[in-house]
Amino acid sequence: MISNDRPPYGTRAYGSFPPKPPVNEETLKSDKVQIERKTFVFTLKENPRGRFLRITEDVGGRRDTIIIPAPGLEDFKRLLDGMVKASGEAPSKTETGES
Repeated sequence: MISNDRPPYGTRAYGSFPPKPPVNEETLKSDKVQIERKTFVFTLKENPRGRFLRITEDVGGRRDTIIIPAPGLEDFKRLLDGMVKASGEAPSKTETGES
């Protein structure tokens, strides 16, 4: 095959793969918090595969999302609690004069 036989980079026929069917998700609880210039949205949802927590970070219209399956929420909370505790105990580099 020569380069002229290939389609341009990044093009794909949209009909080549069947579209994924929409997943039926039910929102159980949702809340958000604004921290500095970031907005975090926490949404507890349920779908046929189970419950999960979706955490979305919105910074000026740019969004990033992580999903934590419900069975992992206790471990996630334990790790987060440890990070919160460590952030309050450890002196910051700016406080100690280090750079």
